[in-house]
Amino acid sequence: MNASGFKPALPGISSSKRLGFFSFSGGNQPFDLKPRGVCLIKAAMEETRTLKLDVNGMVEDKLPNAHAGKNHNQLSTIGNSTNIKWHECPVEKIDRQKLLKQKGCVIWITGLSGSGKSTVACALSHMLYQRGNLSYILDGDNIRHGLNRDLSFKAEDRAENIRRVGEVAKLFADAGFICIACLISPYRRDRAECRAMLPGEDFVEVFMDVPLQVCENRDPKGLYKLARAGKIKGFTGIDDPYEPPLDAEIVLQCNTGDCSTPCDMAEKVISYLEVKGYLQA
Repeated sequence: MNASGFKPALPGISSSKRLGFFSFSGGNQPFDLKPRGVCLIKAAMEETRTLKLDVNGMVEDKLPNAHAGKNHNQLSTIGNSTNIKWHECPVEKIDRQKLLKQKGCVIWITGLSGSGKSTVACALSHMLYQRGNLSYILDGDNIRHGLNRDLSFKAEDRAENIRRVGEVAKLFADAGFICIACLISPYRRDRAECRAMLPGEDFVEVFMDVPLQVCENRDPKGLYKLARAGKIKGFTGIDDPYEPPLDAEIVLQCNTGDCSTPCDMAEKVISYLEVKGYLQA
């Protein structure tokens, strides 16, 4: 513990020389953050960064070593965001996965309202927890309590709702989490765009194949009754379409009088993750 109240998190690090909050001891010896040699951070980085303005008034960040990265000062325009730059970090997804002893991915559960998406998601998260695997649920209703509370249920807002959740899910997967997103997400195009955000097989689509009649009979939130009465417009399955997946990795079916328990359904997802190697790093 040093005078500032910070305890160095890694051996060989002290607060006597500055590199952010800490510096690396050992003279001019290199400190290898990655055994595989992707990025070496030398003691020379303890020197103070020098910032100066270029001819356009933009700040140039001059690092005193050769590991600043390719196109370090290149700025980009993404959507409506201008003059932005992607910053790399020596700790990457593979490092976080090794720490968590699992592989990050997105389990995207889609289906009609009342099909059991949230129930299965919670059962899956609990079973993963019992196994020692870290997961996080992005529930459609929960997300609208905060991040997406500015969005309505109009078509364009629903698309934006899915896009935002897809971006957040991607971040969780990059952090090494098993992210469970459970939303109606009625349109194939929106789900395909979320799939395209992730590499390889890291997007696992789970289709709750439950007939409208079964969902409407359940009606846990009373929404179908309101939709049938005309009090809710554009309700999926009633006056707005649901486009079932054509190539979902996992299909969980539940028909009248023939429905597996949420735990049985969650176990099928876990079996898939085991086969694909996501439950170990």
